[in-house]
Amino acid sequence: MKKTAFIKSVLILFCCFWLVSSWAQKTEMQSNFDSKFHNAITLYNNKAYAGAQKLFTEVSNNTDNYQNIKTDADYYDAMCAIKLNQSNADDKVLAFVKNHPYNSKKEKAYMNVGNYYFANRKASHALKWYQKVNPKLLSVADKDELNYKMGYALLVSNYFTGAKEKFETLLGNPLYGNDARYYYGYISYKQENFGEAEDNLSQLADDATYKSKANYYLLDIAFKGGKFEKAIQIGEKILPTAEKKQVSDISKVIGESYFNIGEYEKAIPYLQQYKGKKGRWNNTDYYYLGYAFYKQKDYGSAVQNFNKIIGGNNKIAQNAYYHLAECYLQTNKKVEALNAFRNASEMNFDETITADADFNYAKLSYEEGNPYKSVPEVLTEYLIKYPESPHKQEISELLVTSYLHQQDYQGAINYLRANKNPTNDILANEISLYRGIQLFNQQKLKEANSHFLIASDAVNETIKNKARYWMAETDYLLGKYKNSLNEFLSVNNFDIEEIKNINYNIAYSYFKLKDYENSALYFQKFLEQNLEDNDLNDDASNRLGDSFYATKNYASAITAYENVINQGGVGSDYAQYQKAMSNGLSGKNEDKINDLLAVVNNYGTSKLKDDALFELANTYTSLGRTTKANNAYNRLLEEHSKSNYIPSVLLRRGLLYYKGGNNQKALTNFKDIVTKYPNSNEAKQAVTNARNVYVDIGKVDEYANWVKDIKFVNVTNSDIDNTTYEAAENKFLENNTPKAIEGFNTYLNNFSNGLNALKAHFYLAQSFIKNNEKEKSIPHYSYVVSQEKNEFSEESLSKLSQIYLEIDDWNKGMILLERLEKEANYPQNIIFAQSNLMKGYYLNKEYSKAVEYAEKVLASDKIGQVVEEDAKIIIARSAIKTNDFLTAEEYYNAVDQTATGELKAETLYYKAFFLNEAKAYEDSNKEVQNLIANYSTYKYWGVKSYIVMAKNYYALKDAYQATYILENIIKNFSQFKDLIEEAKNELSTIKNKEAKTNESVNTTQK
Repeated sequence: MKKTAFIKSVLILFCCFWLVSSWAQKTEMQSNFDSKFHNAITLYNNKAYAGAQKLFTEVSNNTDNYQNIKTDADYYDAMCAIKLNQSNADDKVLAFVKNHPYNSKKEKAYMNVGNYYFANRKASHALKWYQKVNPKLLSVADKDELNYKMGYALLVSNYFTGAKEKFETLLGNPLYGNDARYYYGYISYKQENFGEAEDNLSQLADDATYKSKANYYLLDIAFKGGKFEKAIQIGEKILPTAEKKQVSDISKVIGESYFNIGEYEKAIPYLQQYKGKKGRWNNTDYYYLGYAFYKQKDYGSAVQNFNKIIGGNNKIAQNAYYHLAECYLQTNKKVEALNAFRNASEMNFDETITADADFNYAKLSYEEGNPYKSVPEVLTEYLIKYPESPHKQEISELLVTSYLHQQDYQGAINYLRANKNPTNDILANEISLYRGIQLFNQQKLKEANSHFLIASDAVNETIKNKARYWMAETDYLLGKYKNSLNEFLSVNNFDIEEIKNINYNIAYSYFKLKDYENSALYFQKFLEQNLEDNDLNDDASNRLGDSFYATKNYASAITAYENVINQGGVGSDYAQYQKAMSNGLSGKNEDKINDLLAVVNNYGTSKLKDDALFELANTYTSLGRTTKANNAYNRLLEEHSKSNYIPSVLLRRGLLYYKGGNNQKALTNFKDIVTKYPNSNEAKQAVTNARNVYVDIGKVDEYANWVKDIKFVNVTNSDIDNTTYEAAENKFLENNTPKAIEGFNTYLNNFSNGLNALKAHFYLAQSFIKNNEKEKSIPHYSYVVSQEKNEFSEESLSKLSQIYLEIDDWNKGMILLERLEKEANYPQNIIFAQSNLMKGYYLNKEYSKAVEYAEKVLASDKIGQVVEEDAKIIIARSAIKTNDFLTAEEYYNAVDQTATGELKAETLYYKAFFLNEAKAYEDSNKEVQNLIANYSTYKYWGVKSYIVMAKNYYALKDAYQATYILENIIKNFSQFKDLIEEAKNELSTIKNKEAKTNESVNTTQK
């Protein structure tokens, strides 16, 4: 028992010792972790979160779950993770709440995490944690803090309703009250609850912290509420001390407030201080300032602002464009006003403005012309749109005369015929004269004549006489010389301008009718009355000489020719030649020889030199001066190898050799004719003369061998050949064209290589021309020109080339024209060839050759105005194509002096173009206005010039006009694709520039 008791006692003592020893050990360990925990707290408070977290983690891992120190360590570990922005920070907080659901630090943990994100301006993160907090478990102070911070986080997250509820709980709070009231008022302002906003923000109007912001919003509230005087009062009060970034907006509100109460002078400086959004105004901003200047009658400044309103389509834009138009009128810029009125009339936001703009647009279209529609169309549309307009009578009267201003004479006639009354009928007859002249200038002679006939019945004597004169001119050109003569003689009004050349025209009509006595009489009258030195005088003197020559009054003819020769006038080489012929016919052969030598030696470029040499040789022959005759013939052959006289020269020279006993040279000449000119009349004579030579020298067998290879000699039925041909030719001479065609075709079918084949082809071609079957004439003219040069070559080349040009086969036409230029003897054919060659080369884009031929044309002695204009315009156009603007400008200016119709429109366009290039923008616009006002019928040039005008306006800082013009070109003239593309490019450039200062500008093109 004692032993057992002893053992028990020992065991009890051992256990007690163990327990004391274990407790002491644990106490020592706990003390150690407590120390680490407190060290961690110290580090945490000193923001050494990484070191603190390490200690908190160690304490938590080595402490029992039920101990408070572990709970605190876990809490601070999570807080450190938040502070250190660790990726698992949120999870640590949630783990803490899960592990310690009833710990008092749970709400604080949520709150602290929210505060952390709040402090770092992460509103959405902060809200996430604030919403986890149970406000009921918070103290009053913490609860107020939570409401304020949640309200602010909701506000910046644009949850206005929730934010407003939070701030409302704090409106009377001593700590958060002013802040809450400002935000509450701000939210009311954003919700456009201006009464509530004003109630709250006005309480902060004198608060040091919020008065600047509060007053700014109060200013805007007053303005939006239409309390403009109050807005001005607030704005002017806060403007001197406002933040720099607010000055622009405050000035805008003050300016617009003054504007709205009609105090425009006061509004202007404030409106000008506005800097725009990101440095850009919008259309409304420009309207306010423009209208303020307009009301001050400062129209120039008004225009500078109104014209920056680009692409507007609302009531403000309509008002702006209407007032812009009025400003343009006040500064005498009617064309600009036309565009602005048109723009305003196309909008219907204010019907009164629309109607008035339409009226002004119609009137200005009449006064200045219209680039978009014909003036009559604009005026007619106005009358249709406003049938009860008080301006109806005024517009109706303008409509009648608008056709005349636009030179749309046919349109005027159609209108007057459609609205028949005695006055309109009289006026229509008079206008027919001007339409006729217009058609005459376009070479539409038959159409012109019908209008002149109508005008000849006019009541007005001047119109009647002018019509007769122009009808006579037309009939003359149509070859109706008898009609022409009678009409010229019927003109009896000596007040008309055309009368000055009436005797010249009467003389020519007599001349064409071969009534040479009367033609001489009237050419003499013309020369006596027309004392000016001009080309008509030279021509009249030559024709006077021809008239005397035809009546064998050679002495008078010589006197007339000498007048031209002595003056060195146009056609003096012709006069010299005709004088020689007159002397010859008067029996004065020596004088004739001297005159012919003068033609040959004194007129280097004369086309009559070969005629003179031929006649000179013939004269020498008749006088028995064989050597001189031969010399003249040889010179003709050497210097004029393409002359029509070559076959005759060879024949006559052969006869001289034959008579002189030089048989071999004679045969050589005769054979050359047969070989080179087989279709000439001289060829047949050459065969006969060669036969005589062979007979004389006793070599008939050689003649037989030679002649058997000559086609026209081998024709066995020559009598039938000649008879068939003569039958067709007689019908031709009788002007029985159908029978002539039938006859010539019959001849050529039977005798394709007959004696008369050349003549048959030529006259058949001529017959087809008479019968208006030009294309059928082509193979026959082609036959003639394919033969060696003959008497029909020149006319055939001229007619055939003309046909090819008319059917637009320029390639074939130009080949013939090149031959015609070289082979022609008549100056008019040479001019015809050269003038059309210059056109052909221009069409082929061979600009240097086009210019070369144009210069040849201009160097000619006598060319008509139309041909002269054609040559100058070819040079001008070619210079444009090669960017030689100096030459182009020179020649366009030259053409401009006499140009009419479409050519005038072209010259005016280039005048505007060159002035734009020279930066003379206003002068350039004047030329465009001239074109639009007077030549708008020619749409292409009108539209093209309008692009230049747009460039001018933009250079003159009128962006509105520039963009409006370009947009309307794009919208209205799709038929001109090249111009549309040019307009689009220009518009894009302008809009991109304007968008830098005007946020309303849309740079996207439709």
